[in-house]
Formats: sequence, structure tokens, C-alpha cells
Amino acid sequence: MLVFFGKWAACIEPKGGLGCHGMKYRHLILLPLMAFSLFSSAKADPLKVGDKAPDVTGITETGAKLNFGDFYKKQTYTLVYFFPKADTSGCTAQGCSLRDAYDQLTKDGLAVIGVSHDDVDAQAAFKAKYSFPFTLIADPDQLVSKAFGVPNYPMVGLAKRQAYLIRNGAIIWADYHASTAQQAADVLEVIASQKN
Repeated sequence: MLVFFGKWAACIEPKGGLGCHGMKYRHLILLPLMAFSLFSSAKADPLKVGDKAPDVTGITETGAKLNFGDFYKKQTYTLVYFFPKADTSGCTAQGCSLRDAYDQLTKDGLAVIGVSHDDVDAQAAFKAKYSFPFTLIADPDQLVSKAFGVPNYPMVGLAKRQAYLIRNGAIIWADYHASTAQQAADVLEVIASQKN
């Protein structure tokens, strides 16, 4: 008997039954269907330079609602960066890079929003542990990620590491393979190029 567990299937042989021996060729039909279902949840393409930045509402690490459209208007630049998982090595390095350069970033008119699929409690703990001076968005329902077209890593469902620099409500820089320890340096370089 073939039993489905979400997107996966297992063959279970009941006592005295024929089991899965007669299913030798059926898996050839089921495998493509399972593969299709695994990848059919693909999201839209990530936003590109020149695209309008999403006017989406997210939940901060404090549990408050944050309207991105309103937030963009409060400063010259907004960096929205996506990371896979709070309090993991790469995500910590990325956040600490932005924290350590925060004075320079804000001096250049930039505000930062970090987004992952973690819940409010995980984001609050992550922010407190590393003293991040910027907002973290809890996006377990993936509304913010989907608005930006950020894909997930296959099988684990965590957001891919990406970063978007926004000015005047539009994307002016997109980093689809965002750096960890170099994130702040990359952003400062882009801002410096905007001044020239």
C-alpha cells in the first residue's frame, strides 16, 4: 500500500498482503507527480532593479505591524534583506555586518529591515542577543518574501539570502546572493556610487 505523508510517499506492506511488490512500475508514474508537486510551489521571479518596491505589511520582532510603503518614505534609502534562519552563523554574520556599520549607514540616509520566516519570539531573541539596532520582520506566512519574489531553499523552506536597496519607492539595487560578513560594505559601495 502506498501511503502519502505531505509530498512524500512510503510503501507499507500489510501483514499477509501483497505489499509493494506489484507496484514496481507505478512509482514511475508517481515520481514525476511528486517532483511536480515539490516544485509547483515556486514563487514569482525576484524583483529587479527599476521595479516598484512592494507596499506590504509585516510583523516586527515586537509584534507590531509595519507598513513597508510608509517606512520607505521616512529616509532616503531602505535596505530590505532576507536571511534564512535567525541565530545561525551566516545570518548572524550578515546582521552583525549591518550592525557594525549602522552609524555610517544611517549617516548616508539608510534604514534597515531584516526578514526571515522565523516567528516573532525568534526574531526578538535574535535582535536582543546581537544588539541589532534595526527592525526584524517575522514572516512565517511568507507574505513579505512572496511580495519581493524571494524564493525558498528547496526541501527546507527557508528564504534565500537576498537584499534589495530601495529609493523613492523603487528597487535601485538587487543582490540575489547576498553576502554575509560583507553585506554592509556592499551596500555602502552602492550608496557611494549613487552620489557620483
